[in-house]
Amino acid sequence: MALGSGWRSAALALLLLLLGVLQAGAQEGILAAFSNGTASTIKEFCIVYNSQWMPFPKSLRNATLYQLQDLTNTTLCNSTDVPPEGIKDNLVVVMRGNCTFIRKAQIAQMNLAKALVVASVDSIFPPSGNQSDYEELKIPVAIISHIDVLSMEKMLGKQISAALYSPPVPPLDYSILIIFIIAVVTVALGSYWSGIEDPSSGNSATSDYRAPTSGGDKSEALSATLTPVTVVVFVIVCSVMIVLLYFFYKWLVFVIISIFSLAAAISLYNCLAALVKRIPYCKCKFPFHNRRIEIRLVLLGVLCVAVSAVWVVFRNEDRWVWILHDCLGIAFCLNFMKTLKMPHFKSCVILLILLLIYDVFFVFITPFITRNHESIMVEVAAGSGSGSGEKNTGNNLMELAVQPLAHNEKLPVVIRVPRLVPSVATLCGIPFSLLGFGDIIVPGLLVAYCRRFDVRTNASSIYFILCTIAYAVGMVLTFVVLILTKMAQPALLYLVPCTLITSAVTAWSRKEMKMFWAGSGYEMINPVGTSEEAVEAH
Repeated sequence: MALGSGWRSAALALLLLLLGVLQAGAQEGILAAFSNGTASTIKEFCIVYNSQWMPFPKSLRNATLYQLQDLTNTTLCNSTDVPPEGIKDNLVVVMRGNCTFIRKAQIAQMNLAKALVVASVDSIFPPSGNQSDYEELKIPVAIISHIDVLSMEKMLGKQISAALYSPPVPPLDYSILIIFIIAVVTVALGSYWSGIEDPSSGNSATSDYRAPTSGGDKSEALSATLTPVTVVVFVIVCSVMIVLLYFFYKWLVFVIISIFSLAAAISLYNCLAALVKRIPYCKCKFPFHNRRIEIRLVLLGVLCVAVSAVWVVFRNEDRWVWILHDCLGIAFCLNFMKTLKMPHFKSCVILLILLLIYDVFFVFITPFITRNHESIMVEVAAGSGSGSGEKNTGNNLMELAVQPLAHNEKLPVVIRVPRLVPSVATLCGIPFSLLGFGDIIVPGLLVAYCRRFDVRTNASSIYFILCTIAYAVGMVLTFVVLILTKMAQPALLYLVPCTLITSAVTAWSRKEMKMFWAGSGYEMINPVGTSEEAVEAH
């Protein structure tokens, strides 16, 4: 299971999918249903809504009770769908499809309904639509599973009163702290690993800066290096891929799951093998094709494949599989930072700035381009695609922060930590805070370069330490803006300036900017001594 060019291609393909939108918050709510308008029999059901539309009361005590009118035999796309008796002062339940959510809400509002709930037989997501349209809405709009509507009538009968509310979500949650720790520790550990000696190969981190001595070594070095040209191509492919995901999410998500399961198994193996090889016991080998292979490494490979297979089978079991998923994700990030080498600071600058532009464009600019004025990045991160409730087919959008509520497939390219929202989580599933792998790996490549530069110049880890601290500061800034705005944030918007500026200032203050910028284009005359002279290698 040695890491080869096939693994690198799969890993690059996976990273380009989603650089990550840090998300926290919730758009879930509760429909409290009463039999005959009394509190003697009450049932609660999960609903989802768009927080930018009409706000919901924060508690059942503050919510208004309405008579529920079941019109699930119609989609309410035309005024003729309104029954002769009207829908005035009622909470109306209609079926999803044939027209937009905005259109349904406008008809309900024109006919003096007090609230609209759309029943969906597919996965439920918060509704979406043009801002100019939903700003005119004066009634709450929510989505509910059609199965829950049938269950509600079976348990409570036909005469039902109902109220809509959404319990508040605390702005600070333990999940944010856990994500912070995971991100910073992963970046620090992966970068440090990138700079230490590998006893299994006999090569040190300093060899990354020396000119190749053979054609084979040169080929291997190039296959693990992002040059400025490959950086530009990489970002272009990123852009194409996320657009494809936006339009063809239902099919491409399974391709991503397949790639991740393979990449995760290989990454976990390489991370654990680095530890196992340091154990001086149980080194029994057996011959295989003119080679001798350690039995313990074969067993380790089988174990890693089995772990990845367990994740594939139980990937939608949110209550516990997120732990396994995060472990595989951390291994993937660590192995990626260890394997992919940035040859110089110039490549780091080009990569981080281009991906920052990419991230900001697909989060903040695409709402001005898409038909429904929604962010492509957030839709893909949330597990949906185009369609957005504008047609009868396709998933609806989720703008903010929670994971999809039904068993639709999710992109496995994020660190996921469940939030502590027990009142809603019991009904709606577990909401998660998310951080994309790209928000760990992309700045991590710069931190790893700083670590290798420290090793090369015998700089006592000054670049590595300061850049890691800068990454942590960038994460804190991301959390602060996330909490203040209550909107999904492109973390690279804060991580890139913090890490790039810190690295550049450090190199400038130490009068090493030229060497730091050129990277492997320079060779130390005496890398282990005190001399700081450098000459150009090529």
